[in-house]
Amino acid sequence: MSDATGLFVSEWLNTDRPLALEDFRGRVLAVEVFQMLCPGCVSQGLPQAARIASTFDPAGVAVIGLHSVFEHHAAMTTVALRAFLHEYRIRFPVAVDQPGHGPLPRTMEAWALEGTPTLVLFDRGGRMRARHFGQVSDLALGAGIMALSLERGG
Repeated sequence: MSDATGLFVSEWLNTDRPLALEDFRGRVLAVEVFQMLCPGCVSQGLPQAARIASTFDPAGVAVIGLHSVFEHHAAMTTVALRAFLHEYRIRFPVAVDQPGHGPLPRTMEAWALEGTPTLVLFDRGGRMRARHFGQVSDLALGAGIMALSLERGG
């Protein structure tokens, strides 16, 4: 696909320091873009991201979440997100997307995402290689992650 312009983050949760895409160079990165009031995110996207995190060696595959709010803004506070992550046992780092100048948050707009849930894959060199809007099968996703993991040059 292309190089992403980066993450535009107002706050990080589940990590003791701010992260950047560059921190994941040398590993495949799976970014689960979600909203906590999105039914597909709760039932499919976030559980799949947790399965990726528990299946692959973190030395080779990293998982982060991106809470990207484009609706129901008043209900999607950081306090509510912290409680949500605790209740759903989401352990991987989660970035809060910065508000945009229009209806879409900054990272969502920069990455040309259609909505949530979306799973974005970056190769070991930091290039965006896939965007899966909606549901993607675990088998297809696992094959895609392994293919990126085995590529030379990363």
